[in-house]
Amino acid sequence: MITLDDVRAAAAQIAPLVRRTPSMAAEPAQLPLAAGARVSLKLECLQVSGSFKARGAFSRLTLLGPDARQRGLVTASGGNHGIAVAYAAHAAGLAATVVVPTGVHSDKAARIRAYGATLILEGAVWDEANARARAIAEETGAAYVHPFADPAVAAGQGTIALEVLADDPEIDTLLVAIGGGGLIAGVAAAAAALKPDIRIVGVEPTGAPTLHDSLAAGEVVTLASVTTRVPTLAARRTERTNFELIRRHVRDVVLVEDEDLAHAARHLWAEYGIAADLSGAASAAALLAGAYRPKPGERICAIVCGAGADALAS
Repeated sequence: MITLDDVRAAAAQIAPLVRRTPSMAAEPAQLPLAAGARVSLKLECLQVSGSFKARGAFSRLTLLGPDARQRGLVTASGGNHGIAVAYAAHAAGLAATVVVPTGVHSDKAARIRAYGATLILEGAVWDEANARARAIAEETGAAYVHPFADPAVAAGQGTIALEVLADDPEIDTLLVAIGGGGLIAGVAAAAAALKPDIRIVGVEPTGAPTLHDSLAAGEVVTLASVTTRVPTLAARRTERTNFELIRRHVRDVVLVEDEDLAHAARHLWAEYGIAADLSGAASAAALLAGAYRPKPGERICAIVCGAGADALAS
């Protein structure tokens, strides 16, 4: 289980390789249903590779020895993690193979290829793509980079919390998108250690309530099916290490519809010029759809975790 020290160590390792992204106030064009609260947006959509995933990819890469690097990297992704691993491998001069579900957004697939990675389409959901990626790692000896169950990756994602609370130590609530749970696990580990009374709220699509259902059951569950159309938020199962951190530190997990994600992405573009992908818009969707209703005066940071044109072309 990762600690604040792990997150701080990751921050030191990746500092030369990633951007310290800005936070901006969601004012004067305040998010509807958040009236009376003070909302800021953490713009991880401005991160290298286009999402927070670069933090975790570089955190893992910096720990690989020369032999492992020579064999290259392999991963499975709904899109953003694959782009980040391809980007990190390109920056380090390494080979990379990225396996994605067949429903991956074409722009994300193109970016993976643009960084020189080998792209493989496999399965309808991330779990099926992941089985293929693990088989490739076994066959080739390439270093497998898990998008959310690797402690080094989660520690890299947790560095976001260090920046958020450095920018505004008075933040009451963090709104965080959940796919497999690596982002919220890392953020929760760091934020709760720095500020024990902080409220951390996860956001999932109703078509992939992985953590929502696991927390309700008191144990990790595997979803019978995934119906969300957002591959980056479509894991059928989280990992126990993430689940334990989330159960300990996350106050609630709220659910939004795919249409809410699309509406939030369009709102972020129209009001702020922020081109968020559907997963990146999840935290704003929780406010816009009323899934999370803040109290008057509450200071909220919504993490805009990824960039993309998923909703803008529709």
